Amino acid sequence: MVVIGGGSAGLVAASAGAQLNAKVALIEKEPRLGGDCLHYGCVPSKSLIHAGRVAYDVKNSARYGIESTIQDIRIKEALGHVHRVIDTIQEHDSTERFESLGVEVIYGEGQFIDGKTFEVNGRQLKSRTFVVATGGRPGLPPISGLREVGYLTNVNVFSIEEQPKSLAVIGAGPIGCELGQAFSRLGSEVTIIASRDQIMPKEEAEAAKVVQDQLEAEDIRVLTHTRAKEAFMRDGKKVLVTGNGEVVVDEILVAAGRVPNVEGLNLQAAGVEVGKQGVIVNAKLQTTNPRIYAAGDIIGGYQFTHVAGYEAAVVLQNALFFPTKKADYRVIPWATFTEPELARVGFTEEEARSRYGDDVAVLKHNFDHVDRALAEDAGIGFAKFITRKNGEILGAHMVGPSAGELIHEVVLAMSYKLKIDALKIIHVYPTLSEINPKTALQLTKQKYAKNERLQGILRGFFNFRRSLGR
Repeated sequence: MVVIGGGSAGLVAASAGAQLNAKVALIEKEPRLGGDCLHYGCVPSKSLIHAGRVAYDVKNSARYGIESTIQDIRIKEALGHVHRVIDTIQEHDSTERFESLGVEVIYGEGQFIDGKTFEVNGRQLKSRTFVVATGGRPGLPPISGLREVGYLTNVNVFSIEEQPKSLAVIGAGPIGCELGQAFSRLGSEVTIIASRDQIMPKEEAEAAKVVQDQLEAEDIRVLTHTRAKEAFMRDGKKVLVTGNGEVVVDEILVAAGRVPNVEGLNLQAAGVEVGKQGVIVNAKLQTTNPRIYAAGDIIGGYQFTHVAGYEAAVVLQNALFFPTKKADYRVIPWATFTEPELARVGFTEEEARSRYGDDVAVLKHNFDHVDRALAEDAGIGFAKFITRKNGEILGAHMVGPSAGELIHEVVLAMSYKLKIDALKIIHVYPTLSEINPKTALQLTKQKYAKNERLQGILRGFFNFRRSLGR
């Protein structure tokens, strides 16, 4: 098996394939393994978010009777923490480790010669199967002059030398909101430009609003229904022209979606078709050439590290054994690591109602009714579960403290097709996880509130008991 791309999907496929005693070659054009997630995505962004959270907690410590002031925030040292984390994790993704597993690691750019041959560094590799996992890169919106004035993306933002005093973030998805809040907490004046009527448009509107309210409470300027049309320099500043005026800043961060890395692979020669979202695959993750598979961001869809790893496992089984396994996207969780965090799995309320009509129950419980959240001054947000009236879980949305951790009880229940009552197990008090049984209990309360016959029976029963007592 030849694996092209040393990111999340490629590393899972290569390492597992070698451990199953397949002969595996792993090709990566960069001089190191790890891909976008390790070097430019999940790992560095969460490390910077942590640094921002520390700064925010120090700034707001007076509310707990702790007097403290921040003398200075040194962005190079904050980013030093980011790179130390990357270096630590890099050891697990080192060339030596993969070679010790039996993977032949080849660094260089290559292309398909035909449907059975991939050429790299002048060497032609023939294989029974190939896995294309070259990932994606930041997309560039059509803004006149943007290239000329210069901009940052998640690829180079973690290597800046100086803290921008003011920062415009183009794009209000997870990357834009996470990095916008982190830089604001570290001292930048941040403006987030959102083209839609809400930030994070893939999320439930009421959940996204909780995050937006918090961003604005932290003096982050959020411009919705706004698109940047032009960029130019004026008096040493970068100016973005929008339909609503100008945004004048020191630096611009572009976080407006991603495009697949398909250029240079000569996929056409291999009989592999490419669509607008990336490489076209079937349910088994085979391309239009059945011996070539694809996984991760290059196929579009759910562009998350955990999904790339899952897709690699599907590809591995099909590529090395028999192509019988289909990718199942029924239960895919994800989270945005702003503060508060926002996590979801399954249908939104709108999606559920469009499919099941009146056979939908919406269960909701606020974090300000969870004692541990109040104890930690984190009573913002809610859990919202969407079920059928028989208790089948259709989706869940959480916005609040540790939402990315708390969502997994629901993910487990959905994965094993357990009904909502499964979440009503005994939880340790006081923990944030109590929000799960408290939310699940709402279905029982709703059923009782709507069942007048049952209420009448219970009133009669207790009246009878009281009469006996007298």
